[in-house]
Amino acid sequence: MEMTAVEVRSMDYEKLLAESPVLVTWLAGQGLNLLVALLIVIAGWTLARWASNAIQRTLERTARADRTLIPVVATLIRYIILIATLIAVLDRFGVQTASLLAVLGAAGLAVGLALQGTLSNVAAGIMLLALRPFRVGDAVEAAGIGGTVREIGLFATVIVSADGIWRQVPNSTVWSGTITNFSREPNRRLDITIGIDYDDDADRAIAIIREVVAAEPRILREPEPVVVVATLGASSVDLLVRAWTTRENFWATTWDLQKTLKATLASEGITIPYPQTVLSLRDGSVLPVAAPR
Repeated sequence: MEMTAVEVRSMDYEKLLAESPVLVTWLAGQGLNLLVALLIVIAGWTLARWASNAIQRTLERTARADRTLIPVVATLIRYIILIATLIAVLDRFGVQTASLLAVLGAAGLAVGLALQGTLSNVAAGIMLLALRPFRVGDAVEAAGIGGTVREIGLFATVIVSADGIWRQVPNSTVWSGTITNFSREPNRRLDITIGIDYDDDADRAIAIIREVVAAEPRILREPEPVVVVATLGASSVDLLVRAWTTRENFWATTWDLQKTLKATLASEGITIPYPQTVLSLRDGSVLPVAAPR
C-alpha cells in the first residue's frame, strides 16, 4: 500500500521528534524569543541609521556646529544605539547583561591602558572640538608652533606655518599647552619702537610721529594712539608707538607705518642713531667708536 506525501511528511516529523526531542523542544519554547529578537535587531538597526542621519542633517544646518565634529557625533550616536540593541537581544534570551557589561568594561579598561597615549589625543581632540579655542583658518601659536590651522582631527591638529611648512601636532600636546589665537579678536594693537638721538628734541619727534599716525587711514581712532618715551637706551631715546588697527590690516599697516615714520623723521632732521661705544682715554679725551653696521 503506497503512502501519500502528507503521510510521509508526518512520519518524518514524528521521526525528528523522536530523535531530537531536546532541540525541537528548545525551538518550540524559544520561537517567540527568536521572533522578538529579530524584530529588536531590525528596529535597532533602522533606528541607529535614522538617528545618525537625522543628527548629521541637523548639525549641518546649524551655523555654530563645527564641521569636523559632525560625523564624529553622528557615528557615536549610531554605535550607542547598536550596543543598546545588542544588550536588549541578549537580555531577551536570558543572558546576564550585567556580567557582560562588567566584562566589556574590564576589556575596555585594558584597551584604554594599552592605548592611553592615543586615547589622550582623542580626549584632547574632543575638548578642542567642543570648546573651540581655535577653528580651521585661524592664525594661532600652539605647542610652540605658529601658523594657520589647516585641520582639527580627533588625533592631531595640522598647522601650516607662514613659510609653508606642514606640521601635525598631537592634540594632547596642543591642549596641555598655552594656545594663542591671533584671529579671535577683530582688532589688534601694533607696537613700534623708534630710537632717536639724545641731542634731538623728543617732544618735536613725538609731535611728528603723532601726525604720521593720524594721517594713516587704517589706524583706528578708538582706542586713541599713544606715543611716549619708553626707555632711555644706551645709544638712543626710545619712543614707543602704540596704535590699534583691524586684524586683517595688522601686518601691512605695521610695515607701511614703520617705513613712513623712518622717511618722515629723516626729512625733519630727526636722527635715528645706531649703537655706538665711547672710549675714554687716559689724557681725558673722549673717542667715539661706532659699532659695526
